[in-house]
Amino acid sequence: MVEYGPMTFWQRMLDLVWPRTCEVCGRPVDREGRYICSECLNRIPFIRPGDGVYEIEDAASAVRFECETRRMILDYKFNRHLWLKADFADWMEAAACARFDLAAVDVVLPMPTTAYNRLDHGYNQCDFLAEDLARRIDRRSSRRVLARKGHPARQSGLDEEARRENVKGTFAVRRPELVRGRTVLLVDDIMTTGATLAECGRELKASGAARVWSVTLARSVRT
Repeated sequence: MVEYGPMTFWQRMLDLVWPRTCEVCGRPVDREGRYICSECLNRIPFIRPGDGVYEIEDAASAVRFECETRRMILDYKFNRHLWLKADFADWMEAAACARFDLAAVDVVLPMPTTAYNRLDHGYNQCDFLAEDLARRIDRRSSRRVLARKGHPARQSGLDEEARRENVKGTFAVRRPELVRGRTVLLVDDIMTTGATLAECGRELKASGAARVWSVTLARSVRT
């Protein structure tokens, strides 16, 4: 549960309609000052240390990964509740419209999964979200641009530093001509520390992407 400072009744009502989220990572924040969470104020998670290059310029998340939405997302991800994808794409479209100039997006890419996870689940849940979102904003989506390499351990249960080490070198851009000089909207299901998104963004930038934005279905709430 995220704790906020004292708020008026109308502030609480406004939060139900327009949740306060970090400008950088999408995490819920206090409305005092700028809309930037304390973690990003201390260490912007999408900057590659040493060279000042943004791996992902901006990020949006549709909902918090908690309560009923958490159960729905896990059912969609692991239990083949694929009928939820249209509603989830609606949520993500609303979040993306609020955060980005979608007219600037050139291509929408799903976060790729490992071969093992695809065999285990039978599908990559991000493929459907990216395709539905791309159709809504009239942009191209492709499953063939990004690929996962190797067999990284599951990110769940790892601390932030271990997550970053775990995903290093695990992405490949197979169609660099589709991202070179373009603005890429990267679609993922759940954002926790941003390590996976940042590593994927690094590879896209190395392949010539001009800008990389991300939109996730849910943002994990860490207290």
